[in-house]
Amino acid sequence: MTEQQPQENFSGQPVQNNAPVQPQQSAPQVPVSQQAVASASYTAAPAPNGGTQQVYGAAPAQYPQQVVAPKKSHVGLIIGLVVAALLLLGFVGTIASCSSALGSLASVSDMGVITTGDTVAVINMDGTIQYDGTNNSPEGLRDVLMQAENDDNIKAIVLRVDSGGGLSAAGEEMSQLVAECKKPIVVSSASMNASAAYEISSQAEYIYTDLATAIGSIGTIMSVADLSELYEKIGIKYTDIASADSKNSSYGHRPLTEDEIAHEQAMVDEINEAFIENVAKGRGMDVEDVRKVATGEVFTGRMAVEYGLADASGTYDDALEKAKELGGIQGDYDVVTLESSYFTWSSLLGLSSSSKIDVDSLAKMVEALEESSNNIAY
Repeated sequence: MTEQQPQENFSGQPVQNNAPVQPQQSAPQVPVSQQAVASASYTAAPAPNGGTQQVYGAAPAQYPQQVVAPKKSHVGLIIGLVVAALLLLGFVGTIASCSSALGSLASVSDMGVITTGDTVAVINMDGTIQYDGTNNSPEGLRDVLMQAENDDNIKAIVLRVDSGGGLSAAGEEMSQLVAECKKPIVVSSASMNASAAYEISSQAEYIYTDLATAIGSIGTIMSVADLSELYEKIGIKYTDIASADSKNSSYGHRPLTEDEIAHEQAMVDEINEAFIENVAKGRGMDVEDVRKVATGEVFTGRMAVEYGLADASGTYDDALEKAKELGGIQGDYDVVTLESSYFTWSSLLGLSSSSKIDVDSLAKMVEALEESSNNIAY
């Protein structure tokens, strides 16, 4: 399958070759437009342009005044500042996870994990489903699943899910990747496994859910803001010159017409029907039975098992043992955590707001910065 890397923006200030480096001012935040249609009931509030989410890159770090020799890379300094910032913010790095009662500890190389015996791989999917290169994206999930499939020691996978959903298109792609995986996948649901995240989970061989997990939310939503009255009150008037009457329908400059609402509803219905059919196929359920619970609501773990949306109530450890069983492992086994090596500039800029980062990801960031150093500063 051909990978399509998203286009990303990086804003920085070049340094002259023959001049001392002066302390840089923080660069203005640069919006990066992202897709607005979501397959989740848990979506961010629409932006003033009519539903398009905005993501802002972090400003470049401040550099101390110093003389820089011509053509000398600043990458080392950049990485040092990044590491220092992460330490000050209390980020905790982990290399690999291993079952405390089982086997030997796996190690990490530049190419990913190195396994030494029968192994269960853990993939954490713990954020918004979107196109950001992490495990929560089609590109990232494809990367970690390929890591697992290419390692003969990895016998099964636990997909640890804590997500309220996200973009419908990304969820559809990722559910297909799980369905086509050559190794058994067991889902361990944490606090939430909803909407697009549940669509992905539904393709696994087995789903565990905690009793308190919010799971389900089978449904699709499209939000279009009408900001025309607000613009009028603050004295803003838009004149849209468009190739067709409905071309500006999603910009929030005017209310939708009845025909446009009907068109958007037809789109939502079509996307949602694909959602329902995917769940039915993955769970081995009748389409009409899935439709009955496709109310957009979340259910408790007990209710999800009753409705056929999950197989059993169970913990993360239960999921590991089920993966061991489905993978045909006899005796002790190792547990390794796989992280996407798919690198984008947006994932680098997002480190400042990330809740965690591991050493392997930092190493890959260093490598990518070295390769791209001619675009930063000399």
